[in-house]
Amino acid sequence: MERKNIELLAPAGDMERLHMAVAYGADAVYLAGNAFGMRSFAGNFTPEELKAAVALCHSHGVRVHVTCNTMPRNDEAARLPQWLEYLNDVGVDAVILADVGVLSLAKRHAPRVQCHISTQASIVNYQSARAWYELGASRVILARELSLDEIREIRAKSPKELEIEAFAHGAMCVSYSGRCLLSNYMTGRDSNRGACAQPCRYQYALMEEKRPGEYFPVYEENGETYILNSRDMCMIDHVGELMEAGLDSIKLEGRAKSAYYAAIVTGAYRHAIDAAAAGLPLDPVWRDEVEHISHRHYSTGFYYGQPGQFTQDARYIRDWQIVAKVLSCDSEGNALLTLNNKFARGDLLELVGPDVRPVFFSVEDLRDEEGQPLDEVRKPQMRFRLKLPRSVPPLSLLRRQADLTPWAAPPPGASRSPLPPGRRPKSAAARAVSCFSPHFAHDLWKNFGKIMKKSSFHPHHF
Repeated sequence: MERKNIELLAPAGDMERLHMAVAYGADAVYLAGNAFGMRSFAGNFTPEELKAAVALCHSHGVRVHVTCNTMPRNDEAARLPQWLEYLNDVGVDAVILADVGVLSLAKRHAPRVQCHISTQASIVNYQSARAWYELGASRVILARELSLDEIREIRAKSPKELEIEAFAHGAMCVSYSGRCLLSNYMTGRDSNRGACAQPCRYQYALMEEKRPGEYFPVYEENGETYILNSRDMCMIDHVGELMEAGLDSIKLEGRAKSAYYAAIVTGAYRHAIDAAAAGLPLDPVWRDEVEHISHRHYSTGFYYGQPGQFTQDARYIRDWQIVAKVLSCDSEGNALLTLNNKFARGDLLELVGPDVRPVFFSVEDLRDEEGQPLDEVRKPQMRFRLKLPRSVPPLSLLRRQADLTPWAAPPPGASRSPLPPGRRPKSAAARAVSCFSPHFAHDLWKNFGKIMKKSSFHPHHF
């Protein structure tokens, strides 16, 4: 199939992350208000902030998609018309939804806003795509569990007017998105209402009912115990194939992640799309940028078959730390910055920015905002001046290499002895279980299979 223009859709968890996504090359952003979104712990936007966000984005030719993809209960459904009318009035371009009732309300109360069907709807075939189109949707966001061949078939057998979007980068759920009840059962936080506690990232142990307080590790091969942990998706090496499959938009996961993440991942995929559209290979410099953000071990998702699991640990790989953000910079590289993490004269930093190739430099001419020399900068958010190796636009970033990973698991094949009786593994799951009575813990493990059955776990994830 011939390559077509494709939209780069970036996450914006709050106003700072929105500014980064726009500056680093997003064609569109997706964000949420204070309700009805699937990331309740992202910063999100008040009504006033949302109005300002739409104005900012539209002034840069960037579209705004607002998530309303929770499964609303009766009291929430009653509040939706007012919210949808507000989205219509402020000029939002699209609303992302998963519930057929919300679609009906959106068509009625937000007639100028396009309706995009969320990945929460688990669209995995062309009949489902057609049905949503017939109900009034202008775009479907496919489930992450599809192969590239399946996407090609959905594109070929769906109305040509229907836009198709798919995820290209970020975290993946162990279940079809939103169809897991582990968080609800174990913590009371509803995965279908934006509050998932991600129990799939916990380290689990076994407790026998007559020996409360004695925990035994649950191993995969090579002594690996994170039995539900999914890899992150990374398709930056295959953007051309996504375009050839007929996708209209590729989406970057990460509304709950940092402004640094929003900037770097958006910039990397901007270069990947532009290179693919021009028929050129991606410059390795931009390919390497996705290794500079916080991530779990990468895979290509289900696009080419089983992604496999990484069961050794569930930790994020964090090898880089942002230290400062550029507020302004003149033609000679004299910059005013704001501090994120302390550094000193003589430190080796790397400068990166919107369409700015990363460059290392040693900190030399460091001054306070009034121009007085400094040996180091320490106070978060303080303003200071620094001579940079080149002129850069605002929102460029200074970073340094630093191992911020909280702990390192033993290498594959390393032996682990079972925990001695009474010793509890230092994991979030174990700490949570230790708060429960022995009878509750027993019931939790006894019903684990039922939980998995109810939550529609997909066998491909195991």
